[in-house]
Amino acid sequence: MFKYILKRIGISILILLGVSLILYILLRCMPTDFVEQKILALYTAGVDVSPEFIEEMYKSYGLNGTILEGYFSWLWNFVRLDFGTSFISHREVLSDIFNPGRLGTSFYVAAIATVFEFLIAIPLGITAATHQYSFIDYLVTVLVLIGISLPSFFFGQMLKDLFANKLGWFPVSGMGDKTVSLTGTAAFIDYLRHMFLPILTVVILSIGGRMRMTRTNMLEVMNADYIRTARAKGLSEGKVIYKHAFRNTLIPIVTGLAGLIPSLFSGAMITETVFDLEGIGKYALNAMTQGDIPVIMTYNMFLAFLSVLGVLMSDLMYGIVDPRVKLA
Repeated sequence: MFKYILKRIGISILILLGVSLILYILLRCMPTDFVEQKILALYTAGVDVSPEFIEEMYKSYGLNGTILEGYFSWLWNFVRLDFGTSFISHREVLSDIFNPGRLGTSFYVAAIATVFEFLIAIPLGITAATHQYSFIDYLVTVLVLIGISLPSFFFGQMLKDLFANKLGWFPVSGMGDKTVSLTGTAAFIDYLRHMFLPILTVVILSIGGRMRMTRTNMLEVMNADYIRTARAKGLSEGKVIYKHAFRNTLIPIVTGLAGLIPSLFSGAMITETVFDLEGIGKYALNAMTQGDIPVIMTYNMFLAFLSVLGVLMSDLMYGIVDPRVKLA
């Protein structure tokens, strides 16, 4: 086991290096960059900008060399845990990305949505599989299609228009009522009212894939010989389904956990933008549109690290879920 973990750590380091190189090249090959946008803004304001000034700006932001020179300069600083300064805010990148309020908002939305996703999707997927071609099965199929097909910006805007604008049950946007000063329980309730629609959007759009995966794997297991044997021995249907059949569908579910860890911290970019939440997703999207390379690189490398960690943890979980799996 220890040897396996060391080998995976070595492979993970190579993967992270490859991800960082590809990501940096893509960022530097964007049609426009941060300096170009600043210069265009100066031109629009009627300021005469000299070539020397433009060259000095590119140099000050570290964008004057070749792409490979810029990458190795970034990598050297990254190894020394120097993540740079944001082009936009001129603050340390780590303090911007790991801002407790910003990261906490995205984490709470993702964590609560994930809990409800599993609580809703897995039982519905099992029910659909055990009642194949019934009304429940067709209803679950419809929910799956809704969750997979609807874009988050459309569905979020639809919920906001119905429940906030027309019915007035929930606030339109933001994370709290800034017109009044609330404390204690009142502030907490106000926070929940503002977060309900964003969380509902994420839950409904995410349960579809989880339900489909659970249903598909349950149907495959339900036709196995050992399930028929368990029924022939007189075991109750509940034991057959939840003790024998469902346990053997856990490997695909554990595989899905690999993407769970980064999703808790990546933020829902579009949803946060629709509901005007000050989360890490909205912040990263703003950095991307303005070409803030230090922020984008640090943010994506953080997610890449969490993804690699999630894959490693899911591999280790295989041995717990299925004793037949041997890690070497």
